[in-house]
Amino acid sequence: DCSTIKDGFFSDSSRMFCIGEVSPEAADLVRVTKEAVQVGLDAIKPWGHLGDIGAAVNAYAREHGYTVVREFGGHGIGLEVHEIPDVSATNQTVAQPGMIFSIEPGTGPILVPGLCFTIEPMINAGAQEIDMTDPNGWTVRTADRSLTAQWEVQLVITEDGYELLSW
Repeated sequence: DCSTIKDGFFSDSSRMFCIGEVSPEAADLVRVTKEAVQVGLDAIKPWGHLGDIGAAVNAYAREHGYTVVREFGGHGIGLEVHEIPDVSATNQTVAQPGMIFSIEPGTGPILVPGLCFTIEPMINAGAQEIDMTDPNGWTVRTADRSLTAQWEVQLVITEDGYELLSW
């Protein structure tokens, strides 16, 4: 996961790399997570809804037998690295100051041209629960110690679609 600051504006992006020989299960999880980001991008329609993206990502992960982490996801980005809106891909209602929405298609904030955010699913091979009790305050593990993968892209909504700012 890498972020930069240029002229007061933030960027954010992450990749997964398989190093050495990995199990077919690990390789499949990384592939499906990357594909889930593309499925989210494919769901973008200017003047559509943020819920369209989260619903598409979640459905794709579930179709492949995976779960999506609730506590982490995409986010608005610009003058701060993490801004509203949250870009959730879990099957729960998201509550933010002044707004409550779910990841159902047709719900949530409207994708207006100029809106800049990330799509960032963390997808687990097992249950969606995570463990953040590591004393270093940074390490996150799946509660059941199953494999997890994450990809993140940053984009801005345009009048006729979107422009990827990082992939």
